[in-house]
Amino acid sequence: MKTVITFIFIFYLTIGAMAQSTSKEVKVETITNGVELTITIEKSTTETNKVARLYMFKNSRVKKALTFKTKRNKSKMA
Repeated sequence: MKTVITFIFIFYLTIGAMAQSTSKEVKVETITNGVELTITIEKSTTETNKVARLYMFKNSRVKKALTFKTKRNKSKMA
């Protein structure tokens, strides 16, 4: 019985507190700015030739850099 009366008392206190707070809506002025899209596409008239190198040797620098192994790659046995 005591818990029911305590719950009702707290319920009425919260309703009273909510009734006291009056919140007014504040209107905000909006600013509109126009947006202009100016897109220019330039085509370059000079053609560049790109060359890709193929490394056929086993000891080339690129293959060595890509296939490196650390000292701790091996699994340890218990």
